[in-house]
Amino acid sequence: MRGRKLVYDSHEYFTEVPELQGRFARRVWLAIERWIFPKLEHVITVNDSLAREYRERYPQRTVRPSTPLRVAHRDIVVIRNIPMHRDLGPLPSRKDLDLPPDRFILIMQGSGINVQRGAEEAVLAMKELPDALLLLVGGGDAWPALERMVKEHGLQDRVRLLPRMPYERMMQYTRNADLGLSLDKDTNLNYRYSLPNKLFDYFRAHIPALVTDLPEVAGIVRNHGAGAVLARPDPALIAAEVRALMADPARRDTLRQKAIFAASSLDGEREKEALKALFQGLE
Repeated sequence: MRGRKLVYDSHEYFTEVPELQGRFARRVWLAIERWIFPKLEHVITVNDSLAREYRERYPQRTVRPSTPLRVAHRDIVVIRNIPMHRDLGPLPSRKDLDLPPDRFILIMQGSGINVQRGAEEAVLAMKELPDALLLLVGGGDAWPALERMVKEHGLQDRVRLLPRMPYERMMQYTRNADLGLSLDKDTNLNYRYSLPNKLFDYFRAHIPALVTDLPEVAGIVRNHGAGAVLARPDPALIAAEVRALMADPARRDTLRQKAIFAASSLDGEREKEALKALFQGLE
């Protein structure tokens, strides 16, 4: 309307989020997207899977991988949501954080720990893991149900729910953990093609990740060998994989070293340069 160039940032597959399924609101958002999307000249999304999905839905567009090249007309540019490096400061001990020194610690973090993201299955898996501790850090619409589950199953000594906290404080807990969890279910396209920040935070904390077999997340874990992949977020499967890791210190050390390497190669600075190149191409 103002004659200025527009860049559309599709940070997630919004019309496919579970909160919209079966609601009239989804039809409204889809109508808006169908009207505006084919007319957009410059679109950003967060991974190649979402870019391909948009290409199939709106075939008049093209897809280009995440490289800081000159922006093409009617292109979909991939800028992965990899966090920038931050100075996390000195690492406090587990004692400083009131964490047990001799337990195997699992962590699932995020401000959107919602339904269908595997947190409930992680809690149930703790019934079979008496020598482990699960930290759930953040919040989301699954939080009240998780609190009830912990009480109903008597897991107060194995599961702790910690509220949202500043990033540096949260990462103190993550850096003291042994394994990070990303257990989204393949129940909707938004989760299937998600690339959550917590995966990169785990690597930055130098811990491997246990993830579900979704294209983007599992692809990164497999490519870097920095964790393990589950077919689905089943409590028995989670518990079995955790027990296997607990019983194999050599494998844990290998996975940790590969997580450190993954953190160094998955650099938000590179994505920043690709974003800068996009805007410079509009000048």
